[in-house]
Amino acid sequence: MNIIKHKAIFLSVSGVLVLVGVVALLGIGLKTGIDFNGGTLWQIKLTTNNSQITTDELGNFLRTNENIKNVSIFSASDNSVLIKLDNISENDHQKYLGDLKSNFGAIEELKFESIGPSIGSETKQKAYWAIVLVLLGISIYVAFAFRKVSYPISSWKYGVITLISLFHDVLIAAGFFAILGYFLKIEIDTNFVVALLVVMGFSVHDTIVVFDRIRENILIQRNKEEFSETVNRSIVQTLARSINTTLTVVLVLLAMFLFGPAALKYFILTLLVGIIAGTYSSIFVASPLLTIWHKSGRVN
Repeated sequence: MNIIKHKAIFLSVSGVLVLVGVVALLGIGLKTGIDFNGGTLWQIKLTTNNSQITTDELGNFLRTNENIKNVSIFSASDNSVLIKLDNISENDHQKYLGDLKSNFGAIEELKFESIGPSIGSETKQKAYWAIVLVLLGISIYVAFAFRKVSYPISSWKYGVITLISLFHDVLIAAGFFAILGYFLKIEIDTNFVVALLVVMGFSVHDTIVVFDRIRENILIQRNKEEFSETVNRSIVQTLARSINTTLTVVLVLLAMFLFGPAALKYFILTLLVGIIAGTYSSIFVASPLLTIWHKSGRVN
């Protein structure tokens, strides 16, 4: 199997996916939830007698009787509904809850979260910084870890290529959710940021496994073969391990996505998209980029 020989195909696929992600992020943007914008998330559970009440009926009641203009209602698991509206006071919260019980009967309140706009803005800023700092930190660590292997390619280039691979994974996952937000009105929250950080950790682990095998083979061969041949052999030696590891994780995530709680559904979906993209980038993006950089610069 000669993956390096067909690197143009693999890099082209990645290029298209990243381009779609960038266009989606710039043209559409991510649809942010109350964690970043501020607002109220309210989850209530309808009793058995009220199981026929629809989200439209609840929405019409809140808009008409409570004069709430900006409200969205979604069905959740266990016969419950999620109500999203602007930031409200505790007095309004208790008033709305009492009115709902008076009109629809016994209602169980499962969750009530209210976040102010200033806190939401601060959370968004911290989320950006968390992603940027993790990207830089991982890249610096990889460059440091490979400092003893500066031939035939400088150690810092391993770090730069790792950074490119991580950007690849984050852009694909973020672009995917920008598209979902446009067509399905799916919002992102802090769980989305956490999922991206997990994806980066998983992806860099896979990348380091391949890079470490390249480092071992370089020390063993010592100029007995071309660098591209060493890289390709290293990929083939770690390919089964990477695929098997990813497959086991994907199967677990699929089970959680299909049968897990509704509150974690999009967190798990982010992990699924990001981990698959990360495995692809570790095998078909990071290592081929090493050979391209080596070929363009030769000895550094």
